[in-house]
Amino acid sequence: MRSLDLKKEEFSEKERRSIDILEILRKRGPISRPEISKEMGINVVTISNYVDEFIKHNLVYEKELDVSEGGRRPTLLDLNANAGYCIGVGLNLMNMVGLLVDLKGNIVTKTQIARPRASVKEITEGLLEIIREIFRRSKEYSGNLRGIGVGIAGLVNKKDGAIHWPQKMDHYYTYASVDLPLAELIEKEFNLPVLIENDATSACFGEHWLDLDRGYKNVLYMFSGVGCGIMANGEVYTGTNGYAGEVSVYNFKEQDAFKCDAGAECFVKRWEMDLGIVEDVRKMLNKNKEATAKFLSLTGAKIDNIDLKSVFNAAKNQDKIAIAALENAGKRLGVKIALLVNLLNPQVVVIGGGLEEAGEVFLNQVNATVKDWAFREVTENLKIVYSRLRENAVALGAASLVMQKLFAQLW
Repeated sequence: MRSLDLKKEEFSEKERRSIDILEILRKRGPISRPEISKEMGINVVTISNYVDEFIKHNLVYEKELDVSEGGRRPTLLDLNANAGYCIGVGLNLMNMVGLLVDLKGNIVTKTQIARPRASVKEITEGLLEIIREIFRRSKEYSGNLRGIGVGIAGLVNKKDGAIHWPQKMDHYYTYASVDLPLAELIEKEFNLPVLIENDATSACFGEHWLDLDRGYKNVLYMFSGVGCGIMANGEVYTGTNGYAGEVSVYNFKEQDAFKCDAGAECFVKRWEMDLGIVEDVRKMLNKNKEATAKFLSLTGAKIDNIDLKSVFNAAKNQDKIAIAALENAGKRLGVKIALLVNLLNPQVVVIGGGLEEAGEVFLNQVNATVKDWAFREVTENLKIVYSRLRENAVALGAASLVMQKLFAQLW
């Protein structure tokens, strides 16, 4: 199997067909050649030509015969999950996750650390250390590793690999240009091809590739309300330079004047990654000593170190302030999603990046708000769901993007 080119963005017709066949095998195998032919609408001889090449590369194998209704029994095919392994690393609201996965997307080993501080240096150091830990735990698979995928926050330029990272200075944000050639640095240390992708885009692809039904071709993945991944007609959409999916506008010179009455801030303005939930809770607690005592007792937190996890735990224990904060955040996110579904008309909106831990109160509020604010026609069949890949979504998506390239580049 030749070395992967992870920088290639466009697929040829032959490569696209390879991806489609192998995706069917990954999701539905064991399956026969005629069944693949029927699902794809391509004659069985063509399917067999592709399958023979896959078998040659040990990516697919033949197995037990299916029960026949008469005549020759068809041979079943399945994807060889052990033909290669990929590493995926993803940054979430509360942690950084590293995974080793096989070609069916099964997690072989997992490691995670608390989310590093927001500086470029600390994120980069955490990223490298988590890959080193995956290597330490995966020595028996080292000869069969195919590539490393990284899902990271910020604007990822597909043309030159530059990453523009959002950094907060005082209460203003600025996008810092990362001069460090991250992909090159990882490739040099680990001697594997590396793919860098935006976190929301990675998570969106992971949900589509590994979890959602093949019928879902138009998908939005809301990553904490700060950014979104976009799947359009079955393809990840990243825009001209790879920057698509930033769902806010920002001008630090106008920040203090840019306010709205509904919610804490305008829904088109840049938000904190936690949607302002922790700040809302602190403001409410400062007004009520009795409520503060109850909240701190429920969570074991202290007033100066309340975090998103403690708010989620308090809400699960029916704390009124935590529930109120989640409802407020659900309304704000719901308005933003309403704008996006009016614009893009997706089949499903997936909420993740850490917010999937918020519980039913939050999700119900998002659903209700979207129905109130979006056009009725675009919400009739719309599904809004939590990520089922949860904290693994970004890492699995980054690894899956590497798998997709592997599936394509066999010829």
